[in-house]
Amino acid sequence: MRSMLFRLGVSLSLLSLFLFKSESAVSSIDLGSEWLKVAVVNLKPGQIPITIAINEMSKRKSPALVAFQSETRLLAEEAAGIVARYPDKVFSNLRDMVGKPYRDVKRFADAMYLPFDVVEDFRGAAMIRVSDDVSYSVEELLGMILKYAANLAEFHSKAMVKDMVISVPPYFGQAERKGLMTAAELAGINVISLINEHSGAALQYGIDKDFSNGSRHVIFYDMGSTNTYAALVYFSAYNAKEFGKTVSANQFQVKDVRWDSGLGGQNMELRLVEYFADEFNKQVGNGVDVRKYPKAMAKLKKQVKRTKEILSANTAAPISVESLHDDRDFRSTITREKFEELCGDLWDKSLMPVKEVLKHSGLQADDIYAVELIGGATRVPKLQVKLLEYFGRKDLDKHLDADEAIVLGAALHAANLSDGIKLNRKLGMVDGSSYSFFMELDGPDLSKDGDTRLLLVPRMKKLPSKIFKSFNRSKDFELLLAYDNEGLLPPGLSSPVFAQYAVSGLTDAANKYSSRNLSSPIKTNLHFSLSRSGILSLDQAEAAFQVTEWIEVPKRNLTVENSTIASSNVSVDPGAENTSEQNSNSLESDGEISNASNSTTEPNTVDLGTEKKLKKMTFRIPLKIVEKTMGPGIPLSKESLLNAKSKLEALNKKDAERRRTAELKNNLEEYIYATKEKFETSEDFERISSNDERQSVIKKLDEVQEWLYTDGEDATATEFQERLNLLKAATDPIFFRFKELTARPEAVKFARRYLTELQQTIRGWEKDKPWLPKDKVEELSINIDKFKTWLDEKEAEQQKMSGLRTPVFTSKEVYEKVTFVQNKADSIKKIPKPKPKTEKPINNEETEKDTSGDEKPAEESDSSKNEEDNAESEMHEEL
Repeated sequence: MRSMLFRLGVSLSLLSLFLFKSESAVSSIDLGSEWLKVAVVNLKPGQIPITIAINEMSKRKSPALVAFQSETRLLAEEAAGIVARYPDKVFSNLRDMVGKPYRDVKRFADAMYLPFDVVEDFRGAAMIRVSDDVSYSVEELLGMILKYAANLAEFHSKAMVKDMVISVPPYFGQAERKGLMTAAELAGINVISLINEHSGAALQYGIDKDFSNGSRHVIFYDMGSTNTYAALVYFSAYNAKEFGKTVSANQFQVKDVRWDSGLGGQNMELRLVEYFADEFNKQVGNGVDVRKYPKAMAKLKKQVKRTKEILSANTAAPISVESLHDDRDFRSTITREKFEELCGDLWDKSLMPVKEVLKHSGLQADDIYAVELIGGATRVPKLQVKLLEYFGRKDLDKHLDADEAIVLGAALHAANLSDGIKLNRKLGMVDGSSYSFFMELDGPDLSKDGDTRLLLVPRMKKLPSKIFKSFNRSKDFELLLAYDNEGLLPPGLSSPVFAQYAVSGLTDAANKYSSRNLSSPIKTNLHFSLSRSGILSLDQAEAAFQVTEWIEVPKRNLTVENSTIASSNVSVDPGAENTSEQNSNSLESDGEISNASNSTTEPNTVDLGTEKKLKKMTFRIPLKIVEKTMGPGIPLSKESLLNAKSKLEALNKKDAERRRTAELKNNLEEYIYATKEKFETSEDFERISSNDERQSVIKKLDEVQEWLYTDGEDATATEFQERLNLLKAATDPIFFRFKELTARPEAVKFARRYLTELQQTIRGWEKDKPWLPKDKVEELSINIDKFKTWLDEKEAEQQKMSGLRTPVFTSKEVYEKVTFVQNKADSIKKIPKPKPKTEKPINNEETEKDTSGDEKPAEESDSSKNEEDNAESEMHEEL
């Protein structure tokens, strides 16, 4: 563990050399099924540039939970606190529900014993019903979690977080990625990119390494709570130019990634849950099945998670659940051997992603330089043994933090992409699409054959990419986008089609230009983009017409003076065929041709009429695109988005008011206890307050305390603030006198010492700085004497006055007068020495003599001045 922390420290220290200063911060979010981690890149002096954001419980990761109880929304740690009591009100595994069909979400929730009230929305997607009249889409609930993460980042960095990167598992399809982007939009987050989890881990792995001595293949094996994947990444080096010099730069390319989206740590926990549930049912008897009771299952699942963690470090582990069901306690033990037996079929499944990666890459196990483990479930000993056996190794590579590698790598990616903070890139990144996509044309005149189906994106195509497709077509059509391999679909999908578009305007344009002399068939051009986030979209469609026509152009003849010079430009073959790129005209949607520039005439030409020339022109007409996608993947309408944003903003305001109320209530409670303790423990309060005064304050404290625990339980933030102000009005005079009891003598002591040293400095000015105006120096001395007299008088008055009354003078007044005198002294001390009057020298000898005579006194004067400045600067620092 120490070596891992040391390597992480070295990585972050090296990274600090590559960052440019910026006033804003960027962040990354590792959104998992159960947990979320937040990393922040912020350049503040004296801080590590990349840090993990700590939550309100001082933990480095937070539960990815949303709960609703008594019309109050709870997030993360607050929601985790009520899981056992209200399991049907706490919503988890939301990342695994986004973009999924309702039936798939319902099946998943039932299998994991999640007692959610899941309903189907108009898209066929899942919604969570929190009360009889309130339901939220999965995107809205995810937006709440992402907003919590964004607030965590800003609170941690103490700066505005401008941009964010969110990590996603590689098997996320188009619907899941779009759904997550929608959730981020609802949270008000500017997501500059999604990043595949394995790419984040690869960035963190390679940022502090040098691959110039040799390239390497590394497999990143990740088993989380609900999924498992293996990614093959190739690290290498290349030569690049930097400031005119050739340097070696590192890079990596994701070669392949394979997964099992239904295998994770929760599957192991579920085997234990079933085992202990059967054991409890046998103990109780009478046909009782604990699985039917959500609260009991929530308690059992919570304890099983701890038991599994214990088994990772021990050969046996106990389990104890108080009042599991019907006031019956449950206690048992299990050995690691029994646990491994219960999960027997899972161990072989866990190797399938690795086997698939090696099979499709053509590599052998010996070709792999390292196998890096990430994800919490990789800590299970049996899983590590299976991997060691398969790769034939003695040890696995654990250079990365299994929990934080992804979020730290994603933070590097955010810093590199953001305009706010720039990373001097030392590690090139090439990631690819996890799926291959094709497009298919559909229309009444089209038959379903190979000509209507075109491959758009092969698997592992570089992100981002632009795709252009052109084909002959003269009628409106519909376009389908689908996954190319039906055997490799995102989890929960039964159909490969994920988007559908209607492209119109082509028929009308064809009819309009059909009477023209078309030199080639009408072409339809489609422009696609595969974004950095792995989202495929149709951006633009246009129809291209090539028309060849005879047009009249001015006939020109050059004058005699320029005939020889321009003879090379005169011969033009009317029948020569011009290329479409040379003569194409950019047209508006109505198809009008823009005026040609060759209509201008030069001064030395003579207009001889017109002549006809054959010209080829290209017309480009934009086509209308209407999305007709159906199912869970369809985007929310503008109206739905606005409605969802207003709902979340209302909840955010309500939460802010609730937190403010709780904070003011805590402040009031702490003030009451702290004040009582001071009155009871400190004898100095007897010197500055009477017994009646203290008893009066204590009485008010008791009254507010009684109100706090009775009528004040449901009070508002304003009421708590009013009670606190009332108490401070009664106690502030006492606390002020108590503070001045020590602060005033210290201020007087400091002032007298400063005045004494300043007077010594003034006496030295007569010798060292004789040019200082005597009237100003004398005025400063008078001010010092007045200050000393004022101190003597005030101290005498204070000694005669009782400590129960308001002080005659305060420490603040003393320091203000010291500052006044100090400013006066500084203004005088800064007066420069006058320049000596120069007269025309009689001869060189006298000039040299005068010069040599002035050198030594000047040095002595400068030396005394430096000593004086040092002494006064020390006094200024102390003040």
